[in-house]
Order: sequence, then C-alpha cells, then structure tokens
Amino acid sequence: MGELRAMNTVIVALILGGLTGFLVKQRKAIHKHLDRITFYSVLALPFFLGFSAGANDVIVKNLHSLGFKAFLLSIAAVLGSVSASWVVYKFFFKSTE
Repeated sequence: MGELRAMNTVIVALILGGLTGFLVKQRKAIHKHLDRITFYSVLALPFFLGFSAGANDVIVKNLHSLGFKAFLLSIAAVLGSVSASWVVYKFFFKSTE
C-alpha cells in the first residue's frame, strides 16, 4: 500500500506542476529563474541518494561484496544515459540553422 501512495504522490505532484506551469506561463520573471531551480533540484536527488546509502550501515558493511560487476553496471548505466541524451538532443532539440 505504501508504494501505491508514493506513486500517487508523484503523479499528483506532476499534475500540479503542469497546471501551475500552464497558469504562470505568461510571467517571464518566473521563467528567468526556472532553469537554475530545476538544475539544483535535480542535483539534490543524487546527493540525497548517496547520503542515505552512506548512512545505511547494511550497505556500507556489504560494500566490498558488491564487487566489480556492480561498478561496471553503474558505469554502463551512466554512459548509456549520456548516449541516449545526446541522441535525443541531436535529433529533437538541435536547431536546423
């Protein structure tokens, strides 16, 4: 039941954010700071994920048993995300000048 509540909270937050954006889209003063706010909000997510992992004694004590495969999987996931982002940017967002 907790997972469903968390999912509903995320969906409600997304809908409220969309409605708020729609209602304030004409206010340029808000848009001027939105990129910076978004950047730091997204930057806070991996920070707090690392913070909670570092504070978890079970994870810290078993860190040695995660091994080289987990490290490679993490690197591959990051490289895959960067590559996919580059492809999406190149085909959908790059100006055609």
